[in-house]
Amino acid sequence: MSSQTLTGDVMLQIILAMAASLILGLFIYKIYQIYFGGVVFSRSFATTLVGMTVLTCMLTLAISTNIVISLGMVGALSIVRYRTAIKEPMDLLYLFWSISVGITLGANMYILAISGSVLLVILIHILYHRQKNGMIYIMVVHYEGELTGDEVLRTMKKMKYQMKSKTLRGDITEMILEVFCRTDSTVFLENIKNIEQVKDVTLIQYNGEYHG
Repeated sequence: MSSQTLTGDVMLQIILAMAASLILGLFIYKIYQIYFGGVVFSRSFATTLVGMTVLTCMLTLAISTNIVISLGMVGALSIVRYRTAIKEPMDLLYLFWSISVGITLGANMYILAISGSVLLVILIHILYHRQKNGMIYIMVVHYEGELTGDEVLRTMKKMKYQMKSKTLRGDITEMILEVFCRTDSTVFLENIKNIEQVKDVTLIQYNGEYHG
């Protein structure tokens, strides 16, 4: 198939592939918006997913129709360096999902693109709801006295927790706990704050960037 002989069938194939890439790209955008589990939702990144799907489909169509373009494209892409840091690991899944859909649609594998997308949505849905069965927090407690820390831990006895660190700074002790909460209730914070010699309590939602 040559780029100089764009028949009606070829034009129809291109239009269908580009339209399908746009539809599935918007579908990926919506899934990313619904199941986003990070701290701040990035609309620009979500929009990039749509553009990535369409552009990858376009490149695949161009490569499949002309061997000269394919060789030139390989050489051009080999010198491109992307330096944007991906902070959320799940974002990599969405990026590769968009690229994979674009490639498969450009290769006219519509069933593969749709079935793969459906399987990914099922996987994300299962893992998302499993995560929503409970939330993990990092709790930072500052207190005075040797026995105050034991009192804090006794208050946490009905909860699942793990001590991450304990730092002594003069008369003040900083204790960091990883706490698993099945509900949104934070009554235990008030109980800890009411303990004598506890200075302050801070609860931070765990987002995967803390390493203890």
